[in-house]
Amino acid sequence: MTGEELTQLGRSVQAPASPDEAVLERVPNGNPDLDFLARFTCPEFTALCPVTGQPDFAHLVIDYVPDRWLVESKSLKLYLAAFRNEGCFHEDTTLRIARRIVAAVAPRWLRIGGYWYPRGGIPIDVFWQSGPPPAGLWLPDQGVPPYRGRG
Repeated sequence: MTGEELTQLGRSVQAPASPDEAVLERVPNGNPDLDFLARFTCPEFTALCPVTGQPDFAHLVIDYVPDRWLVESKSLKLYLAAFRNEGCFHEDTTLRIARRIVAAVAPRWLRIGGYWYPRGGIPIDVFWQSGPPPAGLWLPDQGVPPYRGRG
């Protein structure tokens, strides 16, 4: 997609009913010759427990090195919000988000940290990366402390 093909940015749009219905859009990377880190932080991510239907909360940190495409941030916000009524386990949710971004923009590298708040008294943190980061990339810490009343 180019800027003219975006369907959500600058428009009033309904929140998608599910992550599968959400449209994750992309825009051209103006600096495809450089390795740089782009970070999305979602400190108030919500989904539902697939067994109890109770809400689950997470702090997501998504780092990626773009290639030809950038993730369009409004579409990412709407995609992540679509999990609000989705029943899914922490591990599956975190990896599902990573796979969707990889499919949409084919980054040179991606890592995701899903820092989930306790369920049954146990916090579950889920981490994945697509491979080793590019050589020389400045890779800051994700900045989310181990669980001790996160926040």
